[in-house]
Amino acid sequence: MVDETRGLRTDARLARQTGIQIGLTGERPVNSVIGTRKMTARQLWRDHPEKSRLRGAFFQIHFWVGAIVGAYIFMMSVSGSVIVFRNELLNQGVSVEWMVDLHTNLLGGTTGRFVNGIGALSLVVLCVTGAVIWWPGVKFWRRSLAVEWRASFARINWDLHSALGFWGFAFVTLWGVSGIYFVYPDQFTGALSLDPAGWATFWLAQLHFGRFSWLTEVMWAVTGLVPAVLAFTGVFICCRRVVFQKPSNPKVIVN
Repeated sequence: MVDETRGLRTDARLARQTGIQIGLTGERPVNSVIGTRKMTARQLWRDHPEKSRLRGAFFQIHFWVGAIVGAYIFMMSVSGSVIVFRNELLNQGVSVEWMVDLHTNLLGGTTGRFVNGIGALSLVVLCVTGAVIWWPGVKFWRRSLAVEWRASFARINWDLHSALGFWGFAFVTLWGVSGIYFVYPDQFTGALSLDPAGWATFWLAQLHFGRFSWLTEVMWAVTGLVPAVLAFTGVFICCRRVVFQKPSNPKVIVN
């Protein structure tokens, strides 16, 4: 295995000898040498988004919000996938009303429901910031759509977080937005000038549960576990970065 410390020293020595800068970030190693020529904001975002200050700010928001609400998202994801089959379970004599209360009010009545709304807001923040920091540049965007299963565990974890975040973005955002609506219906409809009894709010509520047919229920239940996986992989990334002081996005090392 290549000694990373020795590699960094070699890069630094090369930079001093040639008078150029090597792009080194804590999120994704930059393999190419970047010249001192100034790049426009558009070029920077297109080719080297990891060096953008705006992206760095979004990364910090995403990182720390995810670290704070990770366990909450995991719990809501698993409980939500179970109560999709609430009616079917009741028909079999299995009551999941306590889990419904957990998912709706965090077993805390009005206060729990209010906190749940903050959690839904946090989920939307994670979706928005995650969409921004997902972009890896024109050379690497295809790689961010899939998982390199032969790589190291740390790399698989990163790829899984990135790929699932992309493919599950619409569903997870939908659940976050509809969760806000359920907790703060008056504020939600007022802010967006929606009719509380209109088609938009009706479908927003229906799409949260996906109880259209057995097929959609299965789809919603399986996809509903995506936030749980994102929470788990996100916590691993957090521990790797904060506890072990290693880059969030490791190099691709195929086993």
